[in-house]
Parts: sequence; structure tokens; C-alpha cells
Amino acid sequence: MIYQRFCKKIMHSPTTFSKSKGCCIHLGRLAPLGIFLLFLAMSFCVGRTMTPISQVQEQVLPQEIAPDGSRFVHFQDQDISLSEITPYYQSPLHPSNLNKLTLKQELPEQDLARRIGSDGRPQVLKLSVVRHWGGWSLLPALTAIILCFMLKEPLTALLGGLLVGGMLIGQYDVTRLLVNSIGQPGSAILLILYLWLLGGLSGIWGKTGAAQAFARFLSRHCVKGPVSAKLVTWTLGILMFQGGTISAVLVGTTVTPVADQEKISKEELSYIVDSTSSPVAVLLAFNAWPGFVQPLLIVSGVSFLATESDRLKFFFQCLPLSFYAILAVMGTFLLSIDKAPFIGRQMKKAIKRARSTGQLSALGSRPLASREIDNSSGDYQPWVLEFVLPLGVLIGTALVTFWLRGAPQILWAFSAAFVLAGGIALMRGMSLNDLMGGVVEGLESVVLGSVIILLAVTMGHMSQQTGGGAFLVSLLSERLLSVYWLLPALLFGLSIVVAFSTGTSLGTYAVVYPLAMPLAWSLTLGLGLEESSAWLFMALCFACVLNGAVFGDQTSPISDTTILSALCTGCDLMDHVRTQLPQAMAMAAIATVLWTLLAFFGCPQP
Repeated sequence: MIYQRFCKKIMHSPTTFSKSKGCCIHLGRLAPLGIFLLFLAMSFCVGRTMTPISQVQEQVLPQEIAPDGSRFVHFQDQDISLSEITPYYQSPLHPSNLNKLTLKQELPEQDLARRIGSDGRPQVLKLSVVRHWGGWSLLPALTAIILCFMLKEPLTALLGGLLVGGMLIGQYDVTRLLVNSIGQPGSAILLILYLWLLGGLSGIWGKTGAAQAFARFLSRHCVKGPVSAKLVTWTLGILMFQGGTISAVLVGTTVTPVADQEKISKEELSYIVDSTSSPVAVLLAFNAWPGFVQPLLIVSGVSFLATESDRLKFFFQCLPLSFYAILAVMGTFLLSIDKAPFIGRQMKKAIKRARSTGQLSALGSRPLASREIDNSSGDYQPWVLEFVLPLGVLIGTALVTFWLRGAPQILWAFSAAFVLAGGIALMRGMSLNDLMGGVVEGLESVVLGSVIILLAVTMGHMSQQTGGGAFLVSLLSERLLSVYWLLPALLFGLSIVVAFSTGTSLGTYAVVYPLAMPLAWSLTLGLGLEESSAWLFMALCFACVLNGAVFGDQTSPISDTTILSALCTGCDLMDHVRTQLPQAMAMAAIATVLWTLLAFFGCPQP
């Protein structure tokens, strides 16, 4: 039972609330259970008594031209001709066809419609029904985040958030939510990659001693102390720009043995890995991110966002305005060379502890990966190339497939590295039983992290069903901003809240951009800004959403990037979250000031 996990949290402490019948209950530990039960009751009552608010979101889809000259759009893995699409006024999701009665009925979740745009050209709209319960939609994510910080244990917190969300949407069987989530292709890939391949590869390296041999090799030839070890970590983070999760896995797996030998605290290492994952993927955007974001930027009547090439050009032109990502990457560089201008108190404490005592993790921490993963066979001589060759194949496969297919095939990369590492060990004399023993130990070391990742993905699906992100965006878009130069900062804050509460940056883009960009353009028209000022204002709003989602995703305890950074470096998840927040918040504050000043002085109202 899930409730038993909460009860176990409050049943072992010498400070007691009641000692009758030998029961020892810590008074302070009743608070998380009380908050959970309160939120559970509130979500149940709201779900049973309140009718969700339905809204229809419009997104203009890019069109393609067939060989015969006809136009079509790609929708749900199908090519659909414009002649097959219903006119907008006939769509069941057209505003004139919606009223209080129809909004309470079953509506199609998505629909396509065509209309003539303001430029006289035909447009294809993807109409999506989004439902939310107002501010109550944030209750599941709020429950998970609050319990994470109070219990310092993400598994229980995520389960609590799922229970609250299930009560809100009327899905009382949480196991069905989990089964549906596991059945998604993305969830299956996560389990295969992070449980089987990552755990198995780490187990083989631990059994052969290859990881420690590589660490000793770097220590002799490249790494001469903590500073150079951190610089190697930072450099690898820059080179792995294919995506946030990919960078966290590759860099964390590579540098952990070296960093452990140089007495770099787990908190410091996981922060460097995390802050050079998504921020670098934004700045060096030669990955799948521009292709995902550009269809979300279509705004009717905006010439510099008219075609796909225009939107991609706009994406890359705006990258110099990604002040948070730039500051995050530069901040970790200064931390790597021990010249950081600001370090939070807890991070300073972790650095001092590791350097002076060699204790890499705090007392009482619960690393997501086992400390006993390095259990090499006694009669087996480790070879440094057993680490270098599989790692080279892993990185090379990711880069080559990115170049050939436009997206790195990370499953292929890890599969090839796993097979090569096992094959080398067998050819060098390790028995199959010893090899499989190492694989099993590696799998055991990442079970907890894999379960947390699965729950975090399920929590993201739950947030989409409750409509928390849609509520936050509508809250802002419904208000006319008299101080227009504050809009970039407000969009940055909004994206942070959405990403922090959902644990996904790409999901935040899908929610915020379709409403934020038209809102920004409508303000430029209403204010009569000059063309150059209008472009700059749109670019600032775009950059703020882009960076706000990265900040929220990077710092959220329910984000896959945050979890993987802790998992692959062997850090306690909540230790990682708490120690990186002060530095990230300082960078975000500086970036917000820069965006606001640039909007105020760079986009003057005529």
C-alpha cells in the first residue's frame, strides 16, 4: 500500500508524540502525511464536483508540396491533402459551434481545419481541446514537489502526486495509469536504455575494472587534480550537445570514476553535468530541438516566421539572447576552475567535505546508483581500452546517426557499446558467468533510478491530462499588459513554473509557444512598434520561453534530466536539487534583468 510508505516515514524517531503501546511517532513527520491527505481530499472533491474548463487551442501547421503540385500536411503519421480537410467554420471545434452544452459533451481531442489566412493564402489549423480545473490543475505537481522537499525521497513523493492527480481526473486505479505510461513507446525506450543498457554497461565496466583503469589513466596523463577533472567534465558536457538526457548519461557515465578519484563531491559533479546538458543543447542547437520547436512558432501575418526555413533562421538568430543558458554554462566553467563568483552554502559545504575528508556524499544520502557497482573480478587484469573503445563506439554512433538521420540514435549507440564491452571481456578470458554477474549487479544499481524515471514520465502525462500548463498560459494571455516590456520576464517565469511542475522542457514548449508568440505579436501591433523593435521583442519573448523551460526542467526534482544527472553520477536526487538551486536561481535573476532592460530600452514605444 502507498499509505504504508508514508507511515514508515513517521514511525522511527526517539522524539515522540505518543509512547503508548510502544508506538513512537515523530511529531514533525506527521506534516507530510497531513499535507498529502489534505491534497488528496481536495482533489477528490474538486474532481467529483467541478466541471473542467475546456479550451480550444489553434496551431497553424506547415504545408508541403506534393510532386503533382498539390499541398498537404503531415498529421499523426499521415499525409493529408488540403482538399480532404474540413473548412474551419464546419469544424465541431469552431468557436461558433461551441457553447456551454457542447463543451460538457465528448469532443474530439484534435481536429484539422482549413481557412484563408490574413495574407490570402490557405492555412491548416490543428485544433486541440485542452481541459483544466483552474488552479486545482496544479495540485498533483504541487503535491509531488512539496513532498520531495519534505520527505527527501522522490519515489514516495511521485506516488503521492500520482494519487492526487488520479483523484482529480477520476482515475482511481493508479496501476492503470502506470500501465498506460509503460505502454508508451517513449517509456519503453527509457526502461530499455536506462535500466538494461546503462545498468548493464556500467556493470560490465565495474566487473572488468575498466572504469577504474580509465580513471587511473586520466589521472596520470590528463587529470592533475580536482580542477582539471572538473574541466574534463565541463568540456565533455560542451561536446555532447545532442540533447539534455543524452548529455547527462554520456558525460555522467564517463567522468564519475575520474571525479571520485579526485575527491569531487557528488553534488558538485552532478551540478556540472546537469548545467552542461540542456543549456548546451539550447546554445549548440545542432540537434532535434529546432525541428521540434519551429512548427510551434507559426503566427499569422508574421513574415519572418512564414516558412519553415524562416522559423529555423529565427531560432538560430535568437540564440545569442539565451542569457540564462549562457550564464549557466559560464557559471559551471568558473566553478570548474574554482573561480565561481557565487556558490550556495550547501554546495560550499559539500565541496569542503569532499576535499578534506574524501566523503563524496553527505551522511544519510541515498544515491540513485549503487556504490558497490565497481566489483571487479580478482583474477582479471583490467585494460584501459575496455573502457575507451566502447565509449568511443557509443559517442561515435550517436554522432554519426545524428549526421545521417538528423537525430542521434542513442539506443543503437548504447547497444553497440554494451555488445562490444561484453565481447572484449569474453575474448580476454572472463567467464560468461562472471560477465553476467557484473551485468546483474549493474542492473541492480540503477533499479531505483529507473523506477523514479518511469514515475516522472507518468507524472508528466498526468500534468497534461489535468491541464496545469494550459491554465497557467491562459492566466497570462487573458490579461492585457500595460507594461509590455515586462512580458519577456513574465514568459520566463511562466515557462519556469510549467517546466518545474511538469518536469519537461519540450512539453513546456508545446504548451507555451502556441499562445505566447501570438500574444507577443499582438502587443507589437497594438503598440505600433517599428519593424526592428518588433523583431527584437518577438526574439526576446522566444528566448525567454526557451530558457525558462530549460531552467525549470534543470531544477525540477521530477525532471528526467535532473534524475539522470543524479543517477549517472551516483548522487542523492534531493541533494542534487537543493545544492544546484542557489546557483541556478542567481543566473536566472541576472538573465531576467538583462532581458527586461533590453526590452525596455531596445523596444521603445513610438
